[in-house]
Amino acid sequence: MATFSSVSKQHVLQAIAEHDDRGREEFLQLYGFAPSYEHTLVHEGRSYDARALLGLAHRFATGRLASSDEFDSGPEAAVAILRKRGFEVTEPAGVVRAAPVRAPRAPRAPRAPRTPVARPSAVREAPVLICPTCSMALPATGRCDSCD
Repeated sequence: MATFSSVSKQHVLQAIAEHDDRGREEFLQLYGFAPSYEHTLVHEGRSYDARALLGLAHRFATGRLASSDEFDSGPEAAVAILRKRGFEVTEPAGVVRAAPVRAPRAPRAPRAPRTPVARPSAVREAPVLICPTCSMALPATGRCDSCD
């Protein structure tokens, strides 16, 4: 399973440039992608197969080509990734996506007012005394065991 977190906008632009250099048919055949008209990436007025571009962009990012069956949740995953990178991806003709529906939340019970809690005051420790001769911590007697 491929992860696409390392794919940047620059990687996608590299894939677009290679697609333009090779042409659609040669590009798809070379990298083993079937032509798809489900989702298209539109860049500078030209249309591209979204999953094929993302698969090659994954190779530019990681060194490994992501095949079309490695997209974890179908073409919608590729669309979401490309949109997050700032690209325009069109839906197939006639597809209308409904807005996500959120389940209503149960009403919350009112909270009881908080009562202040008495906290113990911080205990101050006596500073550690240091022997001026050897720089060792002095015992409770105040006399250095090493120097005396």
